[in-house]
Parts: sequence; C-alpha cells; structure tokens
Amino acid sequence: MVTDRYWENLSLQEMNKEQWEALCDRCGRCCLHKLRDDDTNEIYYTNVACWLLDIKTGQCSDYCHRKIRIPDCIQLTRKNLSRIDWLPSTCAYRLIAEGKTLYSWHYLIAGNFEAMHKVGISVRGKVVSEHDAGELEDYIVEWID
Repeated sequence: MVTDRYWENLSLQEMNKEQWEALCDRCGRCCLHKLRDDDTNEIYYTNVACWLLDIKTGQCSDYCHRKIRIPDCIQLTRKNLSRIDWLPSTCAYRLIAEGKTLYSWHYLIAGNFEAMHKVGISVRGKVVSEHDAGELEDYIVEWID
C-alpha cells in the first residue's frame, strides 16, 4: 500500500513520469478495439484485444515497444487525455482529471493488482485476440462503460 497518496495532492500536469505511469491500473481496457458510430458518435466497446495483449494476464506483452509494433496504438499523455473520450469511468487518469478519487481496488490503494481482478475490472479472461476474432460488430460488449 502506498502511503504517499500523491494523486490526491498533485494535478496530472504536476506529476512526474513515474507518478503518471503508476496511475495506470493495468486493467487492459485501453487495448480493446472500439467502434464509433459515424452518425451518433456513440462508442461501442468490444471484447477483442490488440494482438499484443496477453489475454491470460490482461497485460501488454511489449508495453515499451508497443508504438513501434502497433503504430496506431494510442499512448495516453497529458496533452491528449482531454481528447480521448473512450476511457472507462474506472480509469485512474479519467478519475483524477474529473477531480474524483481512485477506487479502493486500485493497486495504489489496495497494495496489489489482484483486487482489481477480483472485482472484475480487468479484461483478464474476458477477451479474445484480434487474431481469433471475426467482425468487430459481433463482439460488442456492455461490461465496459
């Protein structure tokens, strides 16, 4: 468990790189394909994961090189955070940007990543690889908000 609750005292802009990266709860939801309705702009989440996501662990198998291997992978930054409208409501970056606090299952509070898996936040065991999926429209899910 972290005793220095820096996220409660610093804005996202004030955080250093280590603090910024540590906010990610590693749920894997960013690595899922999303569809956007051209007419309504509504976002539909799928349970189809990027091929780099290890579907057994819910973690990127090559996080450090993901932008090289997947050029259209979106790297969340302070500059683009406000333009990314598909982050789930549980995302720490979104919560902090909205002036909210982290959930008790977040590893910075719980002290481990298992708490997130136990409450069903992560994609672990819930997704298919894009190599095994068909049409994305057939994989729309509602368990992601």
